[in-house]
Amino acid sequence: MPKRVLQGTVVSDKNDKTVVVRVERRFTHPLFKKTVRRSKNYKAHDENNQFKVGDTIFIEECRPISKDKRWTVVRDQA
Repeated sequence: MPKRVLQGTVVSDKNDKTVVVRVERRFTHPLFKKTVRRSKNYKAHDENNQFKVGDTIFIEECRPISKDKRWTVVRDQA
């Protein structure tokens, strides 16, 4: 099964080897037919602490690294 890849923005880099990434999704509301934005934060593994707040990056599913970390940083937006 292929691994999911999401695009988001780094909102925190305070933890060691971890970044918090906000991923935003848009969908049409089923009743009101308006576009709705929903966001969710994911903790992702950043081995070299190279990404800073505001960077747009791609994260990929992986095995559990800690209690909350199930994603790794694949690359930044080219």
